[in-house]
Amino acid sequence: MDNCIFCKIVRGELPSKKAYEDEEVLAFHDIRPIAPVHLLLIPKAHVDSLAHCDGTHQAILGRMLLLAPRLAREHGLDGGFRTMINTGRDGGQEVFHLHLHVFGGGERIPKI
Repeated sequence: MDNCIFCKIVRGELPSKKAYEDEEVLAFHDIRPIAPVHLLLIPKAHVDSLAHCDGTHQAILGRMLLLAPRLAREHGLDGGFRTMINTGRDGGQEVFHLHLHVFGGGERIPKI
């Protein structure tokens, strides 16, 4: 997607503070963190949201979910962390490229 901000980050057109990258997934620090550690994990291939996933996305979703605890540990979240996927406008999604939030590390984590 030409105008997708996360696709631009994947293509290197916009800067990010990378936390992880492989051939299918990119993880970077959120520019508007809600906790001391706040990472975003995205598939490099554009998918609008979790609602747009099907069986062909099973492997990438599993890869992202398994990567989340590893990155949390690497960023000092040994005592726990939260994951969140906002889906659709009514679900709080602001950037329409599937992304998994991983955050924690203090009292600033909003309670749900």
